[in-house]
Amino acid sequence: MTAARFDELPRWARELIEHAPVGRLGLLDFDDAPRVLPITFAIVGEKLWTAVDSKPKRSPGRELVRVRWLRRRPGAALTVDRYDDDWSRLAWVQALGQASIEENAPEDVLEALVAKYRQYEDEAPGGPFIGLEPRRFVHWRAGGED
Repeated sequence: MTAARFDELPRWARELIEHAPVGRLGLLDFDDAPRVLPITFAIVGEKLWTAVDSKPKRSPGRELVRVRWLRRRPGAALTVDRYDDDWSRLAWVQALGQASIEENAPEDVLEALVAKYRQYEDEAPGGPFIGLEPRRFVHWRAGGED
């Protein structure tokens, strides 16, 4: 099934994307090969936001390869899923859209990330911040689309 906006998603899909602790960001690298990276994220308004934080990385924030890939090709997808050994409980939601890079976080974005991830209470992410504006959502669950 598909939806164009958050408010068009079925309730189960909205709840899955709102409460998922981790998402998978799909994007294209410099060779246009697909890449998928696990990320933390929060919903603010109509965008999904993630940040470069202090977890160990090979390059500083603005030089981080995912940031450079998105500057070159801003099309991206964020997927969240629920896996269960009981396959009747399987579900996933994917947000497809365009990413933007912000060097400094809008205050509500930083607040949302800190509220969702207690680790950020001690050390808030310094950025840059990536905002994905979904143009379309695709969703599925084994139990049907209600």
